[in-house]
Amino acid sequence: VKFNNCAGNKGVRYETNSLDFKVRADGTLYAAHHLQVPSKQLILVVTAWDPQTLGRWEAMVRFLVAEKSQHNGHKPKGRKALPGELVQQQSDTLLPWRQHQSANGLRRQKRDWVIPPINVPENSRGPFPQQLVRIRSDKDKEIHIRYSITGVGADQPPMEVFNIDPVSGRMYVTRPMDREERASYHLRAHAVDMNGNKVENPIDLYIYVIDMNDNRPEFINQVYNGSVDEGSKPGTYVMTVTANDADDGTTANGMVRYRIVTQTPQSPSQNMFTINSETGDIVTVAAGLDREKVQQYIVIVQATDMEGNLNYGLSNTATAIITVTDVNDNPPEFTTSTPRGLWNAEQPQKGVRTSVVITRDLTESLMGQAGSRNWGGMGLPTTTCTHSHFSFSHPKGPREKIQHFAAAVDYEMNRAFMLTVMVSNQAPLASGIQMSFQSTAGVTISVTDVNEAPYFPTNHKLIRLEEGVPTGTVLTTFSAVDPDRFMQQAVRYSKLSDPANWLNINATNGQITTAAVLDRESDYIKNNVYEATFLAADNGIPPASGTGTLQIYLIDINDNAPELLPKEAQICEKPNLNVINITAADADIDPNVGPFVFELPSVPSAVRKNWTISRLNGDYAQLSLRIMYLEAGVYDVPIIVTDSGNPPLYNTSVIKVKVCPCDENGDCTTIGAVAAAGLGTGAIIAILICIIILLTMVLLFVVWMKRREKERHTKQLLIDPEDDVRDNILKYDEEGGGEEDQDYDLSQLQQPETMDHVLNKTPGVRRVDERPIGAEPQYPIRPVIPHPGDIGDFINEGLRAADNDPTAPPYDSLLVFDYEGSGSTAGSVSSLNSSSSGDQDYDYLNDWGPRFKKLADMYGGGEED
Repeated sequence: VKFNNCAGNKGVRYETNSLDFKVRADGTLYAAHHLQVPSKQLILVVTAWDPQTLGRWEAMVRFLVAEKSQHNGHKPKGRKALPGELVQQQSDTLLPWRQHQSANGLRRQKRDWVIPPINVPENSRGPFPQQLVRIRSDKDKEIHIRYSITGVGADQPPMEVFNIDPVSGRMYVTRPMDREERASYHLRAHAVDMNGNKVENPIDLYIYVIDMNDNRPEFINQVYNGSVDEGSKPGTYVMTVTANDADDGTTANGMVRYRIVTQTPQSPSQNMFTINSETGDIVTVAAGLDREKVQQYIVIVQATDMEGNLNYGLSNTATAIITVTDVNDNPPEFTTSTPRGLWNAEQPQKGVRTSVVITRDLTESLMGQAGSRNWGGMGLPTTTCTHSHFSFSHPKGPREKIQHFAAAVDYEMNRAFMLTVMVSNQAPLASGIQMSFQSTAGVTISVTDVNEAPYFPTNHKLIRLEEGVPTGTVLTTFSAVDPDRFMQQAVRYSKLSDPANWLNINATNGQITTAAVLDRESDYIKNNVYEATFLAADNGIPPASGTGTLQIYLIDINDNAPELLPKEAQICEKPNLNVINITAADADIDPNVGPFVFELPSVPSAVRKNWTISRLNGDYAQLSLRIMYLEAGVYDVPIIVTDSGNPPLYNTSVIKVKVCPCDENGDCTTIGAVAAAGLGTGAIIAILICIIILLTMVLLFVVWMKRREKERHTKQLLIDPEDDVRDNILKYDEEGGGEEDQDYDLSQLQQPETMDHVLNKTPGVRRVDERPIGAEPQYPIRPVIPHPGDIGDFINEGLRAADNDPTAPPYDSLLVFDYEGSGSTAGSVSSLNSSSSGDQDYDYLNDWGPRFKKLADMYGGGEED
């Protein structure tokens, strides 16, 4: 076996999965001892591993074991296995768990066999399932054994590609295989008894899919682009085309061969190119490539598998476009009509093109490939005068202006330049051309004066002065210079940028004066520097202008008194470790700031009586109570702070100190915080009294609303009979219709005496004002005592009068409401009836409460009622 780990194989060790075989350091595989190989095929796994990197690599080695000859004593020789010999027949039966009898009669377990691979052709047409092999153990004569397989293709995706008969051990493939999808499968066969106990150790099954030629070669690109120089010799490389075949590349199915089908145009020969059948390299095969005659060739390339066999292989085509490129076979040259001195302009800016014209190689311009290195010229200036002001760019046309400034030219310094220009192609001349590769010409350049902008000699200009100078102070003169010495021009000055509007400039001489007091502490100052920009413009045609920046560095003076910090603080009402740290802030800078002096004023005297200040350092001090107790509240404590400037400045600042009761940790309590906020005991009591009064008013309002609601429910519900209109039928004036609406029968609008029309109506159709027909629910009968008296007669008489009234509206009929169920303590209204007896006693109505007071007054009076 051969192995290469890309590091020289230093320290690599080999081993096998069998104790019967070993591997030497040179990769030679040998038998460790004399052994009898029981099968015609043997598979070993050889492992190479590196002890340093712990990397492991495995390879499978298959042997075909030849039978020992009967006529000579030659040792058995191994031979290379043919693909057809590895295919298992359907009648094959493998006994991977065979037992052997020892010489002394004892049975010993041999090492498990390695099953030879099973080869299955792809795209098989079946029928399926198709038997591959039968696996069985020789123990099946003693006990019942169940067989199963596991692995990818069995119980792992793709599922159920292979299955096995659990009783007979026959293994099947269930569908056509595709080698391009998966080339091999590794399964494990298991043998167990009826109780699921393992009878034999699992064995490995390797299934290989035999490749079929079912894929055409595919080109990586459908169109390939290449180029070759004109006049190239035969054998010149042009390009490479590549086609891939998905079939097995180790067989003829995946071996691709190339050939050229057609060439367009077929000039000067029909076979100008050839292709390597194995690599796909296209090279020239004939001379005569001339770009001026044929600039491009189109070649159709065919790729065929089966090693190029057109009868059995599959083919595909691609297009190769070959462009013939130009070579430099004509040198450039200047034309005799080119002017040698043309140019009048002063160009102060770098990189501006001029009007010098250089013409090259007219022959190559017509015949050569425009824009190529052979066609384009490259100018190189050689002159006896100063030529560092000029440079050349590569032209794009036969008469392009290619000379331009590499540096600014100045009319006041040089009024003319004499140049010698040399031009040559970027590419060298082709071999065999006996001509000069370059051409030269003389160029005279005249410079014309133009108006140039004034400039400030010192830009940026920096001056230093103290802040606070008075208005109108002259600071400096910021003047500009006009480079046009041969022009009589005047320069005028103006402000371009003055953020704080602190400066003025004299328009004639550029003198700078202050228009306001300069303050170093202003927001317009950055790092103590104030910046302003001024403009200088001449009166030329056209006018030109330049800008200059003036920087003013302001020196600090002591013009800001210090301010006390913090403005508010909090302290306990009794002296303890709780003190107030104070400091000061000064807008000035050193030496006009600290160290600061902190002191208490003598007026009012209570300040020094109650408070004291102790100095910590030059910037900090501590404020604390002098007395043993101070009533809680907010106190304004004035403190005088003085800086160290010359002369020093002081400021009396007031700090608001909240004095409050504190707990044992030195923190203000809640009540103390309220008191310290400025509310005394009397104010707190007043607030509490207001809250109590407000709550009392709310409670009284709620009680009053409840009582009013109760009185509203206890009002009499009945009113006088003469005011009660609920049982009266009100008659309104009728507005009759027109002349065409006068003939109608009002009797049709009355409640009918009979119910025939209702009974004959289609079921399901009913007017909302009609009483539904059907069995009425039986309401509970109200007890006879107490008897309601004449109320029932009153209701019946009113109903009868309404039914017989011809002017009553048609909708004054009896409406039947939903029955709400039984169990009502009040009984049913239908229990009311008339009584002619005058012995009824209505005095019990007085005991029913205020709602029945009116009824008691009406019927409780005796027989005279």
